[in-house]
Amino acid sequence: MEPLWPYATPGIPDRLFEQLPGIPMSQREVRLVLLSALKLGPQAVLWDIGAGTGTIAVEAALLCPQGSIVAVERDQDVAALIKNNCQRFGVPNVDVVVDNAPECFDSLPHIPNAILVEGGRDLKPLLSHAWDKLAPHGRLVATAGNFQSLYAISESFADLQVRNIEVVQTGGSRLETRGSNQVLKPIVPIFILSGEKF
Repeated sequence: MEPLWPYATPGIPDRLFEQLPGIPMSQREVRLVLLSALKLGPQAVLWDIGAGTGTIAVEAALLCPQGSIVAVERDQDVAALIKNNCQRFGVPNVDVVVDNAPECFDSLPHIPNAILVEGGRDLKPLLSHAWDKLAPHGRLVATAGNFQSLYAISESFADLQVRNIEVVQTGGSRLETRGSNQVLKPIVPIFILSGEKF
């Protein structure tokens, strides 16, 4: 059976992922920027905290077949969705953990050389605990959909002395067909902050 995404490049169309109403999903264009910021090697260990639909976990697992991806999600139904998407794309190297972050960090498998934090209620303690678990020379990437989160992440990066910080705001539009018309649908802008641990 031919794989659902038989390409070596990332950028899986959103429609190929199973979704649940109200569960956030990183749009394809945003995923491309996130994957670039993570700078994953072939044997990378990535913790995806607040993994949502599992799009980043799937894309990372396809890019790093010898790597290990840990997708953390606190909701049982959402975790089941991530597992379904992993099965759809045939990625056996994703561990889905149903638990709260950062309380579960001590029990997570593997030492991560990249951690992605996609939202959260108490971002500062979450980022601090993630930083403690990150391997030396590892990458910390966090997303912010509003200015309060952006400020909290910026302050945390300063307090943690994150090095080589990069900040990107995604944007743009995507051509879509609605009825007999083609329209440009805006991509929801988010901030992506990334840096390294020395």
